[in-house]
Amino acid sequence: MLIQWAKVAFLVTAASAAEQSFSFLPRHLGKDDPVIVKGRDYVFNVTLFDEMMNAIDVMQEVYFQPWVGTWPSAIDWTAAVLGTHIAGTLETLHRSLEIAASRGIEISEGWSATENTISLYFSQLIGFYFGQNIFALRQEAFDDMLWVVLGWLDTTKFVEGYSSASSRPLSDFGDGNGVEFPTETLRNRTWHGTLWTPAFAHRARIFWELAAAGWDTTLCGGGMNWNPRLLPYKNAITNELFIAASVMMYLHFPGDENNSPFISSEHSQQPRSPPNHSTDKKWYPHDPKYLAAALDAYSWLLSSNMTNDLGLYADGFHISGYSSGSNNTKCDERDEMLYTYNQGVLLTGQRSLFSVDPDPSYLKAGHTLIQNVIRATGWDLARDSPVDDLDNLKPGELPPWRGLGRAGILEEVCDAKGECSQDAQTFKGIWMHHFTAFCSPISQPQLPLRHTTKTSTAPPPGPDLWKSIAKAHSAACLQYSGWLKHNAHAAARTRDSQGKFGMWWTAGLLNIKTSELRLGRNSLAPMEGVTDYRNQGVPQTSEWVPAGRLLHGGGGGGAGGPTVVYKDRDSNVQRPLTGSCQLSKGSEKTGLNVAEECSRKVVDDNDPNTRGRGRTVETQSGGLAVLRALWELSVQGE
Repeated sequence: MLIQWAKVAFLVTAASAAEQSFSFLPRHLGKDDPVIVKGRDYVFNVTLFDEMMNAIDVMQEVYFQPWVGTWPSAIDWTAAVLGTHIAGTLETLHRSLEIAASRGIEISEGWSATENTISLYFSQLIGFYFGQNIFALRQEAFDDMLWVVLGWLDTTKFVEGYSSASSRPLSDFGDGNGVEFPTETLRNRTWHGTLWTPAFAHRARIFWELAAAGWDTTLCGGGMNWNPRLLPYKNAITNELFIAASVMMYLHFPGDENNSPFISSEHSQQPRSPPNHSTDKKWYPHDPKYLAAALDAYSWLLSSNMTNDLGLYADGFHISGYSSGSNNTKCDERDEMLYTYNQGVLLTGQRSLFSVDPDPSYLKAGHTLIQNVIRATGWDLARDSPVDDLDNLKPGELPPWRGLGRAGILEEVCDAKGECSQDAQTFKGIWMHHFTAFCSPISQPQLPLRHTTKTSTAPPPGPDLWKSIAKAHSAACLQYSGWLKHNAHAAARTRDSQGKFGMWWTAGLLNIKTSELRLGRNSLAPMEGVTDYRNQGVPQTSEWVPAGRLLHGGGGGGAGGPTVVYKDRDSNVQRPLTGSCQLSKGSEKTGLNVAEECSRKVVDDNDPNTRGRGRTVETQSGGLAVLRALWELSVQGE
């Protein structure tokens, strides 16, 4: 059942605004007594901040290769997400300096150390700009392209904020004769990162224009298609990404004077140049077309019936009869598969739309979604604890599946069986990243607000009303801190001796041993009527794949061969997504597919997070993201 909200009246007079009291929490949760996590309350070996920095250090030192400018074990879209995590962590580093300066803490020495770290990881982002496989990404699905847009917009957002930082220490060095050093010329230089803003902006624009070709009004009344080389499938993630990327383009795209032409190819299915392309065209910041695209996509998603009875976004819609020539144009076959990232990316879109148009309904919808996710992990926000008794579980016993996790821990359906793909290993980190963006403190906008949109015609809020909304937003976010700390604790307990995070955080919380693991019916997610294509691959059926592109011998696993993920190049079919674990000799006789065989392998150290793909750069990014989310939330409560 969805949380019932009291009607939020957007008052327009100063007097009534001063009296208005907002809450983004359900009625049964206290408004004035949120759970607050102090900055030093959460300690593993050192402080939470150091734990976050250790996580990014491991991610970059172990997995990133500077001379090729990428994480070689990542695939194109997960590498784009990794870049986003780096940009987000850079923002957090900058935020730590701003907070210290605002509280009167001497930061001269700390600035130098932090600047060194920021320069290190920013230089790796520059390396990734050149190492990113943009030629392949241009030919991939629309969601793949949109991850690129978000990554570089997050980077330009960081550069903009950091280059204008007010907390930079000033030098008072002099020789007593009026000579100062550094000289005024050196002091007045802008931060070197601004040199790269035009390049980052250009890539974001190019990939937004490529992805925008996926918007389609001939089917389902609108919405983004997922993959132009498959049959129409309008899924949650592509539409959420389009909303977030479009409003971020409106807010943070600084303009682009680079009109270099698109690379054309007789094999390319993309346009040779963007619409209205000309050799002297310039692209300006805050273009209304980006905001219009975001609003159209948001309106379509809200009316699409994409959410299930838990208030969570199902994966997407097929169109019945499409492959057989039916004239049906409605999205009427919903795939009920649930993934964590489908509940996360929209949060950035909602928070950013509020920055443009301060209508509390954007925040209300985002908080409702977060609360639905938390409840679906088996966590009671009112009691600030799991709904199940975890103390009396037998060794290897799991609490019941609650929709998107168990024991209060965020989880993918693939986690318990150890059959998560490279895609799924990225999902929880994505959710945490966008949760962090959504729960960022609300401050007075720097841009003129748009007050007449398709969702609001109200005048701008006065200072009192704005303060009330900001306070309610912060109070609601702080209410989640107990759950977030619970997840960070579980994730941290999956680390191995090298500091690498595992995928299945629940195993860390419950100290699960592979040999003791019990997988009963209640402990696994029901899979009837769903297609777990992100882990098991796109089914080679007429529901998904055009007849001329069906792969011979492809099937649903078993004796017919493992399900494979459909790739854009006919000659390069991706292997099953369970990673390095391959079918052993004789497996075809037993009917096991790759995921089933890998999940049955018991490793010597009895660690369930070594099954399947094991610990990877993607699982490391998830650990980084949950620690960063907790740190960002903790400083709001101090």
